[in-house]
Amino acid sequence: MFILSNLGRLPSEFDGQYFVPYLKHNNPQIRFWAIKNIGKLGNDSYLIPISNIVFNDTDPIVKRESVSTIGRMRNENAIPMLLTLLNDSNPEIVLQAIRALLVFSHVSNISAELKKLSNHPNEIIQTVIRKNFFSHQSTSNVQYSHVELPSFMKNVVVHGDVREVMQFVPDESIHLTFTSPPYYNARSYSTYPSYQAYLDFLDNVFKQIHRVTKEGRFLVVNTSPIIIPRVSRKYSSKRYAIPFDLHAYLIKMGWEFIDDIIWTKPETSVKNRNAGFLQHRKPLGYKANACTEYVMIYRKETTKLIDWNMRQYSKEIVENSKITGEYETSNLWHIDPVFDKVHSAVFPTELAKRIIQFYSYQGDLVFDPFAGSGTTGQVAVDLGRYFFMTEQIVKYIERIKEKLVYRPLLSKYNHCFLSLEEFEILSQGE
Repeated sequence: MFILSNLGRLPSEFDGQYFVPYLKHNNPQIRFWAIKNIGKLGNDSYLIPISNIVFNDTDPIVKRESVSTIGRMRNENAIPMLLTLLNDSNPEIVLQAIRALLVFSHVSNISAELKKLSNHPNEIIQTVIRKNFFSHQSTSNVQYSHVELPSFMKNVVVHGDVREVMQFVPDESIHLTFTSPPYYNARSYSTYPSYQAYLDFLDNVFKQIHRVTKEGRFLVVNTSPIIIPRVSRKYSSKRYAIPFDLHAYLIKMGWEFIDDIIWTKPETSVKNRNAGFLQHRKPLGYKANACTEYVMIYRKETTKLIDWNMRQYSKEIVENSKITGEYETSNLWHIDPVFDKVHSAVFPTELAKRIIQFYSYQGDLVFDPFAGSGTTGQVAVDLGRYFFMTEQIVKYIERIKEKLVYRPLLSKYNHCFLSLEEFEILSQGE
């Protein structure tokens, strides 16, 4: 096995018959390396012995490598076998068969068989098929290039229900959305008839955000589980896992999960849930102090890699947008909370700064559908980005005005704060 695994590149005249006896070796690792070395030769004279391995070997890794080796041979005689393997129960085998058949995708019947896999149960297989056969379909409603944004949305705050405002936002016009949704019935500003109604509301909003987000760009959601206090001593309090429940909705609507960042606060800054347990120390009664919130990172699903998004920008913008100095390398961010004189649940400017720097370029449009006190807009302007925000509570609109009125970049635009009706009119003019 040592020799087989260290042979490296083989000369074209190498006699692969030396490997054939090892295809029946009792040790699956030796069989694996024998097959891998035969694959280096790319010689279709070994098609039959390798085919026997595909259908008779019980080790999934050996079988997968056998299919990969057959793919390197590029032999049309292997097509029927590869088509059969598209029905294999092991998705890794199916993926290797797909890779081998893509060489012959110009043949109509092979192309048709591969396209059928766009609805395969395995999401990786779906991605491979869609990238190879469906990624070039154009979206007729897209009005702007990847770096362009609607002028009527630059540094604008709209007073209104985000669901109504979104009707007038063009497809693929937002580069980054960073927001903290209202907490389910845990604050005075958010009351919903039921938890399901709350999730349905967020589902509605984030579907619209998906529509207006540019291809392959990011959605960042800051939220945390919440506790609804008990009605009386006769009842228990109720805890809702908002980040985990919302996650399933986001994935279903076409967001790809990228990262989970944990925002950690000092324990002294959060509500103490340990008082009772501190006294009685009885098992089952322990309750941890909630010092963390989740910052969940999602990307709008696309067959294009991140590199494609980066290449849409000029060298100057890329250079000016680079993160300089030290930066947080882990997904555990220690950031002190902040408090606002008007809004009861604001996130720190440091949190907004990191998100906007890491997930957008200068000149991009950053959206916050639940603007609150306007931290996202404030930081976006300071970092050379444009903001677009919606908020329906008047006192929060006034607070945003206080925080943004002295930002130098805003002087370029006269209509920063708009009603829903004014925004609708401007959108029609665009």
